Amino acid sequence: MSGAEQEGAAVPAQSKGSWSSFLKSIATFNGDLASMTAPAFILSTTSLTEFSAYWAEMPRLLVAPANEPDPQKRAMLVLKWFLSTLKQQYASRNEKLGSEKKPLNPFLGELFLGKWEDAEGETQLVSEQVSHHPPVTAYSIWNNKHGVRLQGYNAQKASFSRTINVKQVGHAVLHLDKYNEDYVITLPSLHIEGLITGSPYVELNKSSYIVGSNGFTSRIDYSGKGWVSGSKNSLSAIMYPHGKEKDKHAVIYTAEGSWTDKFTIKDAKKSTVDTYDAKKEPKTPLKVAPIEEQDPLESRRAWKRVADAILKGDLNQTSGEKTVIEEHQRALRKREASEKRQWERRFFTQAAKLPEIEKLIREVPYGSLETDQTNGIWIFDQEKARNAKPPFSALSEQLKNGWN
Repeated sequence: MSGAEQEGAAVPAQSKGSWSSFLKSIATFNGDLASMTAPAFILSTTSLTEFSAYWAEMPRLLVAPANEPDPQKRAMLVLKWFLSTLKQQYASRNEKLGSEKKPLNPFLGELFLGKWEDAEGETQLVSEQVSHHPPVTAYSIWNNKHGVRLQGYNAQKASFSRTINVKQVGHAVLHLDKYNEDYVITLPSLHIEGLITGSPYVELNKSSYIVGSNGFTSRIDYSGKGWVSGSKNSLSAIMYPHGKEKDKHAVIYTAEGSWTDKFTIKDAKKSTVDTYDAKKEPKTPLKVAPIEEQDPLESRRAWKRVADAILKGDLNQTSGEKTVIEEHQRALRKREASEKRQWERRFFTQAAKLPEIEKLIREVPYGSLETDQTNGIWIFDQEKARNAKPPFSALSEQLKNGWN
């Protein structure tokens, strides 16, 4: 059983008082809630850098669009894949642990690397914390066998207004080599339900978009219990040609259902063309190097002492071990400032512009890359990765053999 699966479920009875005090402190806190120190019983043993893996736990769906010659169906399969990732990204922890936990805030330079191996070949993941103020995680996922690449970066802005509200800033870009297509994906907003009962869980709200360079856009609307649909974790999506969002007659595909259960995709004639059952879709296990073989900056090695303290429920030890990491990071930043240099990112680089991506994101209402909230634009640097030194030599070979 992994450390994550050993975490306690919801708020223990003996900690209800501490939980109430924590909720009161949230309600009066000014600033980004991500910077707050949560009680040990609500802390996760998992760092946010690991969350990038949720994009690709079902490689079969990730690579499916690369094998579809029809552009409209291809865009629909991209929509299906994206919708399939939502449960993993926003509800899988709640189902495993009994409630949502506050993830560990990554430190600058923190890394998380892994891979999936199944019938679709090898799918690789590189995730790196590229900024600390504001906190930004960048990631790259690729499958050379099918010529599929996903990369992106995101930050989260948390605030309180009757509940915890989280705005996700950033985007992902799915690239299909065979068709030289890009799909820009914006991220949904979310809020935390179940705070009063001490069993917090994520609910998505508002809308997100997928804009394809092949001329098709998908808009996904989210709602929860007591809202439009009256059902928890509901989604409704439409796919249409660029610029036709308001034209009901231009809709090519629709999707309806639940992002944690089942959804159905229909064509313009209301005929079902595809279905998805989140409870039945098999997941491919992520393979990660043993902790003793990991680089000191890799998440599970760097946070091991903190994770062990959380599992023991020892608040003092948890705080102490976190302080060791935080003070080390402050010392590094102070040294860099005195030497007038910046931390060198291992796998990602800042880009001045992404013209093609910026063009596509304009299809989204009020769409922009919001670079002021992510400390710039972050792209996966193939040259850095090709020249990666041990313990990343295997990753380096993978890139040399597959990327152009």
